[in-house]
Amino acid sequence: MTSDMQASDAAASHGFAFAFSAYLLWGALPLFMKLVAHIPAVEVVAHRIVWSLPLAGITLLVLGRTADVKVALRSPRTILLAALTAAIITCNWGIYVWAIAADRAVETALGYYINPLVSVAMGAVLLGEKLNRYQLAAIALAIVAVLILAFDAGGVPWVSLALAATFAVYGFLRKTLPIGPSQGFFLEVLILALPALAYILWLQAHGEGHFVSSNPGDIGLLLACGPVTAVPLLLYAFGAKLLRLSTLGLMQYIAPTIVFLIAVFVFGEPFDGVRLVAFALIWLALAIYTWSMFARRGETQPKAA
Repeated sequence: MTSDMQASDAAASHGFAFAFSAYLLWGALPLFMKLVAHIPAVEVVAHRIVWSLPLAGITLLVLGRTADVKVALRSPRTILLAALTAAIITCNWGIYVWAIAADRAVETALGYYINPLVSVAMGAVLLGEKLNRYQLAAIALAIVAVLILAFDAGGVPWVSLALAATFAVYGFLRKTLPIGPSQGFFLEVLILALPALAYILWLQAHGEGHFVSSNPGDIGLLLACGPVTAVPLLLYAFGAKLLRLSTLGLMQYIAPTIVFLIAVFVFGEPFDGVRLVAFALIWLALAIYTWSMFARRGETQPKAA
């Protein structure tokens, strides 16, 4: 084995460890969010933003990438785009935090399961990307699953759709942001930090905040909002640089699977026959979609002479 191959294998191993750790932390996140369920979702999101900023800043200093942020801050287009992506991910966080507190974790798992299919559909609609018959079948199955849930509940499963849509749009726009993942995250929380801090101070001034309250445990929980937000994002950013897209495509199902298991077996959320049928269709759709990714990758690889 050559030194180049050894270096490549080592990088892939490190990348897998980073990404796997990120998905495990995202999967376990509902356990933490249940601990802050008594705090309004908007306040929790504000603390996620404020306490993520120091961690993101320290990471940039350690990596020596502060110059990238300085360049971005001199570009009005970059700032506007970062403000837009920051607003979208804030909406995503808010819906997620509220859903966990409202005992709707199963719906959040469904949202992140269908997210890759929503992203594929967005690529077809917005970028004119052609879908093969397997991708079309996967999207069709996902639509049937959503319709089944809507019919059973007497309404659209808006939590799942909103989470999938906001994260898909965020990912779509984030790719156009001319800055690296860790730098982009710092820029987003930097833009959001001032209004988030102002909101926290306003709550405290009116006696409605939980950071300084009769329950000292709330202080620790709200301070922890920073690490539980920033650490998995930074781990994912490092892992994504070292792994193939197809590997990440498979690993992205780890987090919603853990969320689903926690929702059903830890939180005891209902999972009746109708939901089982809907999830079975989603899992089948994801299997078809994932298989199509690898099949297409195999077709495009050059054949040996």
